[in-house]
Amino acid sequence: MQLVIRRYRPSDRDTVRALFSAGIQEHITPCFHNRMATPFCLAITAALCAAGYLLSSVLGAVVLAAAWMGLVYYCCHKIYSGFVKERLLTDMHDIPGNYLSRPGDVFWVAEAELDGRVQILGMVAVKAKQSGKEKYGELMRMIISPLCRRMGLGFRLAQTVVDYCKEQGFSKVVLETSDIQTAAVGLYEKLGFRHVFSPSITDFPPWVVMLANVKVLRMEKQL
Repeated sequence: MQLVIRRYRPSDRDTVRALFSAGIQEHITPCFHNRMATPFCLAITAALCAAGYLLSSVLGAVVLAAAWMGLVYYCCHKIYSGFVKERLLTDMHDIPGNYLSRPGDVFWVAEAELDGRVQILGMVAVKAKQSGKEKYGELMRMIISPLCRRMGLGFRLAQTVVDYCKEQGFSKVVLETSDIQTAAVGLYEKLGFRHVFSPSITDFPPWVVMLANVKVLRMEKQL
């Protein structure tokens, strides 16, 4: 497969937005499974099953456990789908205005021919940032299509960002991801990124964040 990484074009908008939406929301199910496997959730599930059985019947146990699992799934779904909804209404609504209008900003897509037609299979962006006199780049919106996983595209896109930031004279590259995205975290670590801190999630009610148990990882690579 011959992959080409190029700059975003306005005609890419619908495909890029769809890829972004699908790429983020695919983390809902792993998030739910990881959360339900924790000792906290296993204990709550067992307690509700016991309470339902003692107070009612086997059906009562099943209903209470199902309601609890449904609540946890709702919280996981809320985190990721809510993030997608917000982004589609903001920066991903006007990609040229948000990623191509300022010096240092850029948005790339990766495309290749599949089934006789050229398809967009990945994307990544860089936002130029400044803190005092320090200028750095933030890697954003990196998504790889399931059709192109484990083929090195993620590495190529991330390396494209690192090389670009060096060319721009930035001091470092920063990014944010979630602990659920273990493949992405492993890729970033392979490229020399390190976890520096975990910012709080403030866009959702605290109880939703607590039940979903999603952790944001802030990572950076010095250049």
